[in-house]
Amino acid sequence: MGSASSHSSVRWVAIVTVGLTLFIAFFWRLGSIGLFDETEPLFAEASRQMYKTGDWITPYFNGETRFDKPPLVYWGMALGFHLLGVGEWAVRLPSALAAAGLAGLSFYTLLRFGYSHGAQSADIADKQQTFTLAALVGTVAMALHPQTIVWARTGVSDMLLAGCLGAALLCFFWGYAQASRWYYGFYLFIGLAVLDKGPVGLVIPGLVVCVFAAYVGQIRTLLKEIKLLQGTLLTLLLTLPWFITIIAIHGQTYIDSFFGYHNYERFTDVVNGHAAPWYFYFAVVAVGFLPWSPGLPFAIVRLRPWSISYWRRQPREKQLGVFALIWFLSIFCFFTAAVTKLPSYVLPLMPAAAIMIGLMWAEPRQRGTWLSAVLSVVFFAILTIASYLTPNWIGGDPVMPDFPTLVRESQVMLYGAVIWGLATLTGIGLLLMRRVRWVWAISLIAFAAFTLVTILPVATIADSQRQLPLRRLAETIRTEQQADETIAMVGFMKPSLVFYTQRPVLYTYNPDSEQLQATGQALVVGHPDEIETAINASRSGEILQTEETYQLARLIFNPE
Repeated sequence: MGSASSHSSVRWVAIVTVGLTLFIAFFWRLGSIGLFDETEPLFAEASRQMYKTGDWITPYFNGETRFDKPPLVYWGMALGFHLLGVGEWAVRLPSALAAAGLAGLSFYTLLRFGYSHGAQSADIADKQQTFTLAALVGTVAMALHPQTIVWARTGVSDMLLAGCLGAALLCFFWGYAQASRWYYGFYLFIGLAVLDKGPVGLVIPGLVVCVFAAYVGQIRTLLKEIKLLQGTLLTLLLTLPWFITIIAIHGQTYIDSFFGYHNYERFTDVVNGHAAPWYFYFAVVAVGFLPWSPGLPFAIVRLRPWSISYWRRQPREKQLGVFALIWFLSIFCFFTAAVTKLPSYVLPLMPAAAIMIGLMWAEPRQRGTWLSAVLSVVFFAILTIASYLTPNWIGGDPVMPDFPTLVRESQVMLYGAVIWGLATLTGIGLLLMRRVRWVWAISLIAFAAFTLVTILPVATIADSQRQLPLRRLAETIRTEQQADETIAMVGFMKPSLVFYTQRPVLYTYNPDSEQLQATGQALVVGHPDEIETAINASRSGEILQTEETYQLARLIFNPE
């Protein structure tokens, strides 16, 4: 009775810890800062147009079709507008929910299948507590690292894709381990992933499952088992209606834009200048998965992936570790092969990395775990120094000239240095006391505190410099715009102006362009030198408002 009661208490502590971690990482002050140019407002405005017009088929931005992505993320944001009103919370809610849902399913999966590599059930004094620790560490690692925190708090399609792909792969493993109807969840989430980002939503989980099936030598068995026909029909039922409808409306224009430019060309050629060397994703994972990345090589090596015969002898339910490894490597290699490279592309492999970390930290006696703990403490020390010196390094953005001064005056980076300094001292103490199992907890507490005390306040300061001035100008435009008066932005494009004014905006890079002069009369946003050029090209001009590095002017061009 006592053991069962103790296990129940441990599990409830783990559940509460996970819930609090997910709240801090994904929902705390989710809508406290404005939409961040350049990409986020594009998604937000296309969704607002759906919400406003009732056209749930074709995404539009600023009066033009937006064929970059399928509709799932737009539908999610538009539904959020119905529930919460038009604003930042609703824009980011699909991303936050996707991250939290994936973390929750991973926690549940690790509780059920978190077997320690190489250990039999009889070798573990209390295997349920070991599984609980693996689930807790894995889920915390999944939530508290920069890559997921950033994209879970950003209103774009990347986190929703990662959530759908991760859920699909976890459902596959549940079906594989139990030969159950979980396979239908695999096909369901593949369909949602395709509706969020297109063919990659099918290619990635298909690649992972094929490589895994070949590795464990069960290709034929799985082909008979995974309900391929029924699952394919389910996926097609989810995806084909929208694709057929939008192709029927827009024809070859949509096919060339979405399937040609945004899918085929992104894989085979450099798009929008997003080129990078072959080792790019090594750096992305190393930095984006901090503070857990120092342990990732050990978490991979401990699985002994070269021991194929060993893994093929294991019961299916004990193969979660090698499944996570194949999940990780398949996505890493796939996007390394792609020519266009972006940090967000490897977001779907982070859950697999976290699962491997959780399994590793559940075995503190392994040498790799000790080395990982030592490297983590070294990393804490490096972060202490880096946090203290950061105010001296930031700057150089002409849009945010006062940003370094404001960060320095706020002392938030000093607070961050204190947090990591305390983490370093505590970690050293735990290592000296041979309490290596608890070093992961220091990572949890320190990174959560750093997020609350430093990261979010710095984001608020950046918003006050970079985005708040544009929101203030947008408020003025909404009250000052006269009938038949054009809204224009010169010299650059900030899509947030469209979202916050809720009006079309003429973007032109040339302040004295004929396109701008043809408007007759316009409210124009730009930097002071651009506004001066536009005023000189007009018959009359008046500066209405100045906000940081931006100005708003009313210009009259026609002589009547």
